[in-house]
Amino acid sequence: MTEAHESAGPGPGDAHVAVFPDHDAAAAVARFFARPGTRTLPHPSGRPWLVGHWHDDEMVTARAGSAALAVIGCCPLDADALRRHAARLRDITQLDALARTLPGSFHLMAALDGRLRVQGTASGLRLVFHARIDDVQVAATRADVLAAALGRDPDVEQLAVRLLWPVPHPLGEEPMWRGVTAVSPQDALVVAPDGRTVRHSRWWTPPRPTRTLAAGAPRVREALTDAVDARTGQGGVVSCDLSGGLDSTTICFLADRSPARVVANTWPGRDPADSDLHWAKQAAGFLPDVEHQVWDAHASPLVYTDLLAIDDLLDEPTIGVMDRARVLHHLPAMAERGSRVHLTGIGGDHVAWCSEAYYHRLARRRPLFALRQLRGFRALWQWPLGGTLRALADSRTYPAWLGDASRRLSDPLPDSVTTGLGWGVPPRLFEWMTPEAARLARRALREAAGRAAPLHPDRGLHIDLDQIRSCTRIIRQWDRMAARAGVPMASPFLDDRVIEACLAVRPEERVTPWAYKPLLSAAMRGIVPDACLRRTDKAAAAMDAADGLREHRADLRALWEDSHLERLGLVDGEVLRRLAQRPATPGLGDAILYSTIACEVWLRGLALRAAPATEGNSPWHCASAPTSPPPKPDTARSSWTSAAGSTGSSTPPGP
Repeated sequence: MTEAHESAGPGPGDAHVAVFPDHDAAAAVARFFARPGTRTLPHPSGRPWLVGHWHDDEMVTARAGSAALAVIGCCPLDADALRRHAARLRDITQLDALARTLPGSFHLMAALDGRLRVQGTASGLRLVFHARIDDVQVAATRADVLAAALGRDPDVEQLAVRLLWPVPHPLGEEPMWRGVTAVSPQDALVVAPDGRTVRHSRWWTPPRPTRTLAAGAPRVREALTDAVDARTGQGGVVSCDLSGGLDSTTICFLADRSPARVVANTWPGRDPADSDLHWAKQAAGFLPDVEHQVWDAHASPLVYTDLLAIDDLLDEPTIGVMDRARVLHHLPAMAERGSRVHLTGIGGDHVAWCSEAYYHRLARRRPLFALRQLRGFRALWQWPLGGTLRALADSRTYPAWLGDASRRLSDPLPDSVTTGLGWGVPPRLFEWMTPEAARLARRALREAAGRAAPLHPDRGLHIDLDQIRSCTRIIRQWDRMAARAGVPMASPFLDDRVIEACLAVRPEERVTPWAYKPLLSAAMRGIVPDACLRRTDKAAAAMDAADGLREHRADLRALWEDSHLERLGLVDGEVLRRLAQRPATPGLGDAILYSTIACEVWLRGLALRAAPATEGNSPWHCASAPTSPPPKPDTARSSWTSAAGSTGSSTPPGP
């Protein structure tokens, strides 16, 4: 099988592959995936192993004897180091230990004696899916690639579920197409030599939270330093967010210690009370070698900008489309400055802080300590005493909580103490969802309640893991958008090693009413100046959202004029069109439209992508992969040269 190329395609940072067993039937199936622009790496037999899109610096491969390894993404291993691991590989389960030690964020794929192993990240930033196609199990790093090979349309019931807000575990991890199966982030996919038998094998479990803050802070510092170094160690130019918050400030100071030249970006909010610019300038004053770019607050796109033009090829709806224009706005200018990657502080809120729900269990194990802390939280969040006591007394299991949620989808949301000390915010329907959408969503929730288990028995750790995964599913799509815009994004806080270092610290020392992000402050002391560590708040950007809702109401009305969701019978388009004319309607400022907009924009994107190639077919059939630019000489960091060169299928596309 050889490569073909077209004139446009994914940029660096958007690598994706399908993975095939070393089997005659799989070789035939692989032809469905060998579209213009794809690249292929073979098994030793010459049959295709990996088919997809990647750039030279996004993949490292190695082979030793009957073992073959491939790493796609950010990982410090070079081909020689990976070859040494391949030479020592005797059992495919040995890779569990390797995956738990490497910094970065990557997919790890292996072939050994006819067996396949494919895994992503525990964070959920890199996912794995599989599907049976012509009686062969094919794995992929994107669900839409498999759906296109199956010829499937999005599942209407899953669309109804995604209209809920929020979407509870485990429903948020379900692919949008029937016939495509998701592998949980803590599992690896293992395919037997017959190419048909698969199992999900647990490779990651969260650490026990037993370290003190004093013992855990140095490990967090080391993990974050390694994560930033993995992106900046090659030098060149990198860009960073510098919002003035502790998370992005941490990333900037760590990047400044690297060989790279750093360009820091600050977007002041429109709210005069927003103090981000003050804190960002203060941080920049301690970074004389960093170029500080301050953007005009009124030139930055608002929330809801350009919703009608979004045609990114995404494999699930994401509320990230609301901020897409804002996230990408600066990237062309950073590309002109030579930035090869843009670092964000996203994820710091999810790993350096944690849920107050840990105190539900702590109140039973250490009641006097927990009650003292809870008094502080009550004052901080205005929790009423009666509501706090009721929340602490609620001992429902997660399946029971999920079952109750299925019966209360139209109820008002409970108060903040109930959600803060419980299993999370229960899902809700909105007035524009049809009875059919409600029926489908309730059925899915009831079925999930019958089989669901929490991500951890401790509801605090369950919520932390669920919030991390919810965040990474948005960032996963932003990363694809940024790669298409020309500068890949990276969020070091969401690397698995960073998450583990944070989760290993006692929750009562990570979340306290008496200090803001005490773990990150302790970890960064001596690297980030004390003056920058004193900030105890963050901007909410509420004015940017409110202004966007008002200024883009014509686009919102146009979004519902010919609504895919309305044609599917899931929303009442007239209700949505009326709301678009009244952006000041109470409640709209609380983001209740986000999940509905996300689904509509996703369906529109599928239709926009499909229109030229599948005219006259279903409005959301889409091509399984974008195309790549013409080939250049092979300079990949790979020890695959001899095997790939013999098949004529190893020439990489240009950058």
